[in-house]
Amino acid sequence: MNVLSTPNQLFPTREAVLLMARVSMDGDSMTVEMQGLHKAWALKSRIVVPLAHVRGATADPGMMREPKGLRAPGLHIPGGAVIGTFHRDGEATFWDVSKRARAVVIELADEAYNRIIVDVADPRGIATAINRATG
Repeated sequence: MNVLSTPNQLFPTREAVLLMARVSMDGDSMTVEMQGLHKAWALKSRIVVPLAHVRGATADPGMMREPKGLRAPGLHIPGGAVIGTFHRDGEATFWDVSKRARAVVIELADEAYNRIIVDVADPRGIATAINRATG
């Protein structure tokens, strides 16, 4: 299994590392695993998606300013954490982002979610790795 989001010098404290999602690719699938209390707030511990359904990924720290939509289920603290499933304009987005806004946006096709937006240690590196694997 190729783990793409691992703790590094950008997050020296254990507490900061525990808040990030872990993204991994194994064979023909991508797995996003929530950490710590984020699992409870999202009512989900992991999302597994076939790589064939991943359209691409981008690093986008500005996503925190975007409208979220209706939360069902999840947690939204304005200016802080956004965790869980949000519905807007007929689309479902899974969020696991805190106010640190190290967001990577993963676009999906033919899945329950149209996109997954998660906080990771190296957003650009993960987006590049996902795009290479799918492209």
